[in-house]
Amino acid sequence: MPELPEVEVVRRGLDRWVSGRVIATVETLHPRAVRRHQLGAQDFAARLTGARVAAVRRRGKYLWLPLADGELAVLAHLGMSGQLLIQPATAPDERHLRIRVTFTDPGEGELRFVDQRTFGGLSLHPVTADGLPDVIAHIARDPLDPAFDEDAFHAALRRRRTTVKRALLDQSLISGVGNIYADEALWRTRLHYERPTASLTRPRTAELVTHIREVMNEALAQGGTSFDSLYVNVNGESGYFDRSLDAYGREDEPCRRCGTPIRRRPWMNRSSYFCPRCQRRPASVV
Repeated sequence: MPELPEVEVVRRGLDRWVSGRVIATVETLHPRAVRRHQLGAQDFAARLTGARVAAVRRRGKYLWLPLADGELAVLAHLGMSGQLLIQPATAPDERHLRIRVTFTDPGEGELRFVDQRTFGGLSLHPVTADGLPDVIAHIARDPLDPAFDEDAFHAALRRRRTTVKRALLDQSLISGVGNIYADEALWRTRLHYERPTASLTRPRTAELVTHIREVMNEALAQGGTSFDSLYVNVNGESGYFDRSLDAYGREDEPCRRCGTPIRRRPWMNRSSYFCPRCQRRPASVV
């Protein structure tokens, strides 16, 4: 699943091209793409036809298109391979096109949801008083949100009996951080991924949050991280931050700080990349 920088790149593109536009038609080409909308494809299309799209929003890894009525929003689940593309109506259909949304001003392009693996989809939900789709109301604020509370985040870390990387991937604590950017921020902070959260001091937590923000902003500036062709922006372009990664995906390559080979370890059905010299394993971890 794309992490915060990749989703923010898509949000910015969508906001430019769909905000303020009125939906003319919705065509579902694969039923799995609307499986989270319990009333089905026909109801999904009927509710959206004639609706005006408001400013596109995001929290963490979650992206949604609020409707101008203020009551409903289209939540986008990108999954492992979902793409939201703006294409001219005359452009050939993509091989894995799942949903097509046209607008009353066709010259500005149509919105296409393309998904090779069909894990993603679109669904319509009521919004909360805060403007979030109700199904993601439990998601914590992300570190790029001006309202993110560092003191509350540190207190939550200290209360949890867990390790720092597990905490970073807990979307109820801090949203938007996934495996790639967790490894990158931990490398910059010189923290081992198995460091107990209860051992973190307030300055150490502040340093970690600072590095999370830094690495995400740097990734945003380069269009996000693309390891294959499945993550693209709304114009179908890949990001280039993978060329700037310091830890993730660099097994056996020299640490850019000390020269020690980067190691990879299996971790929760994923991998963790770290420098064994800069990021010392905690003595309490066997």
